[in-house]
Amino acid sequence: MNSPLPDVPEVRVVGLPHLTAGFDLVERLALPMHLKVHGALEPINGERLAQLADDVALNGRGGAGFPFGRKLRAVASAAIRRGIRPVVVVNASEGEPACRKDTVLVCRAPHLVLDGALLAAEALGARTLVVAVTRDSTEASVRAAFEERGLTDKRSSPLRARVVRTPERMVSGEASAVIRAVDGGPALPPGRRERAAESGVGGAPTLLSNAETFAQLAVAARLGPRRFGNTGDSSEPGTVLLTISGAVARPMVVEAPTGVPLRYVLQLAGAPSLPQGVLTGGYHGSWLNAVAAHDAALSRASLSALGGALGAGAILPIGAGTCALGEALRVARWLAAETAGQCGPCRLGLPAAAAGLADVLGGGGPAALEALREVTQAVVGRGACKHPDGSARFLASTLAAFTDDLAAHVLGGGCGRPTMGVLPLPGPGRQDEGVPSGEKVVVDWTLCEGHGLCADIVPELIRLGPDGYPLVPDAAVPTHLRGRAQRAVRRCPALALRIERAPAALPQVSRKALGSGRS
Repeated sequence: MNSPLPDVPEVRVVGLPHLTAGFDLVERLALPMHLKVHGALEPINGERLAQLADDVALNGRGGAGFPFGRKLRAVASAAIRRGIRPVVVVNASEGEPACRKDTVLVCRAPHLVLDGALLAAEALGARTLVVAVTRDSTEASVRAAFEERGLTDKRSSPLRARVVRTPERMVSGEASAVIRAVDGGPALPPGRRERAAESGVGGAPTLLSNAETFAQLAVAARLGPRRFGNTGDSSEPGTVLLTISGAVARPMVVEAPTGVPLRYVLQLAGAPSLPQGVLTGGYHGSWLNAVAAHDAALSRASLSALGGALGAGAILPIGAGTCALGEALRVARWLAAETAGQCGPCRLGLPAAAAGLADVLGGGGPAALEALREVTQAVVGRGACKHPDGSARFLASTLAAFTDDLAAHVLGGGCGRPTMGVLPLPGPGRQDEGVPSGEKVVVDWTLCEGHGLCADIVPELIRLGPDGYPLVPDAAVPTHLRGRAQRAVRRCPALALRIERAPAALPQVSRKALGSGRS
């Protein structure tokens, strides 16, 4: 059954290493070894750096795939227009249980990530650098790297550098949630969509990209466009980092040139020779069937053309012995529990979709399938962040990729396979049974005195409003936060908090009921 991935899995390389150079020599490249392996790096001015990113077709490696050069120019333009120093943020938050590539980079090659971030900071004239992390291992590595470089958060420092810890949750790695956490708020999307390039940390123009993107920038700056382009597919040169898990003999992080056949990387990890399907892009990604997985290459263009996605680089095959729809249900329940509880599509739609898929597997027939399709379509484009869209994409892809299994469950007595739990989900305390717990936190306003202790104990669920009083979402408490919510109730000095049963979400939820999370 389900086994969470280790913080830092085994690392393998196809061809010559770029990002993972030196990994065969030491477990972690401290600054002296980093310089021996990669060499020194000279500053590059803003336009040259943006042009370099364009020349190597550097797109963000965190999932969205936005061109880095365009982002860099947008931040520079906003900073000049507003006369404000910009901020650079490295998003090393990995709250998805199937992703470990950024954790591997930060733990084993932190200075390569910092090289790219410092290049960007120097080019933009930024005086603040923030690295957001989710785990003890990544936080310790970044703090050690700061010390090795003499980077501090002192006001007298020419560049103030600090680490911000975010919860290990899917929504906490979203760009706006990271910015909110850096500003001292809860690591949750704010419920409105703003461009970080215009107004990010402290209202300043902010360059936010994930750890691999900055590491790729540092590699490109050392190699130059021509040498960088000698590796990989000509339209998407260089290498990619992938986390391979699911039905494999050895979960691992792999660095491979773009254009390499996907099947080769799957074989390297010991995946089934004929997988039932391969989930590409992680739990906000899309499934490939066995034929498409055989034909796919490691590039955004190839995967997209076949219905897949590179996304955040998580690749998860499943074998023929497990129920594909049962595996999807486990993930759908976990995605529902990851809701920020701030908009109808997330707090109502995702639990309803998970319940709808369970109804299909439970013999609900064509009516259950139609209800599932309706609620999945209803959440698209209506959420306060991208979590509902990504979750809906995963569910829609599941229904499209496993049509034979779907027909067996809808029209017959099921596919006959057990659900083996091969897709990794969090360990004890955050299992996939963590659908919304059926309970919600309620504030007795006749007693509340605005101490704010509850928001300190469970900031993912409760935050303070402008008046200093708690803002509590009208949504079921995710199971993995239930213990901390109970602790907040027990420790409230005014005894103003309580936990009540929440009404269960139904599979059939209208578009009107789902509403919209946009302001």
